[in-house]
Amino acid sequence: MRYVPLIVLGASAVAAPAFATQYLSPEQAQKLMFPDADAFHSRPLSLDLAQMRQVEQIAGLPTRSVQWRVVAAYKGEKLLGYMVQDDVIGKFELISYAVGVNPDASVRQVEILAYRESHGSEIRLPAWRRQFVGKSARSGDLRIGGGINNISGATLSCTHVTDGVRRIAAVAQVALAR
Repeated sequence: MRYVPLIVLGASAVAAPAFATQYLSPEQAQKLMFPDADAFHSRPLSLDLAQMRQVEQIAGLPTRSVQWRVVAAYKGEKLLGYMVQDDVIGKFELISYAVGVNPDASVRQVEILAYRESHGSEIRLPAWRRQFVGKSARSGDLRIGGGINNISGATLSCTHVTDGVRRIAAVAQVALAR
C-alpha cells in the first residue's frame, strides 16, 4: 500500500499531455527569412513615447512594449531587412514567432518559433503564414477577415498572431523603414 501514491503519481505524469513544440530557433528563422544574408547583427530597438503613440495609431493596438528584439540581415553592406521576434498569448500559453520585414517595412515572412497550446497549431501552415507576405501596417489588410483568413479551431491563435504581426509592421514603419 505504501507504493500506491507513487504508482498514481507515475501514471498521472504519463497521462499528462505536453503540447509545447519548439519549431525553430531565432537563428534558424533568420536564415530561413534571409537566405542570401552573410551577416546578422542584433539591433535591439527602444521606442520613445512619440514612436509608441505612432505605432498605436498605425496598428490600432496598444504598443505593449518599449523594447523590441530586432536582428538586421545584411549581404555585404546591403541591408536585406530585419527579423523582429515577439510573443503573443494564444488561448492560455505564449506563441513565439518572428516576422521578417523588408527595408520598406513590408512583411517578408512570418515564422512560428514555438507553439505551446493544445489546439490551433495550424497557424504554422505555410498557406496561412503566406497571407502576410507583402503587406504593411498602412495597407489595412493585416486583420482577420480583412486580408487574413481565420482558421476554424485556431481563432484565438490566428487573431493574436495577426495582431502581433500588425503591431510589428507598425513598429517597422515607425522605427525601421528606410
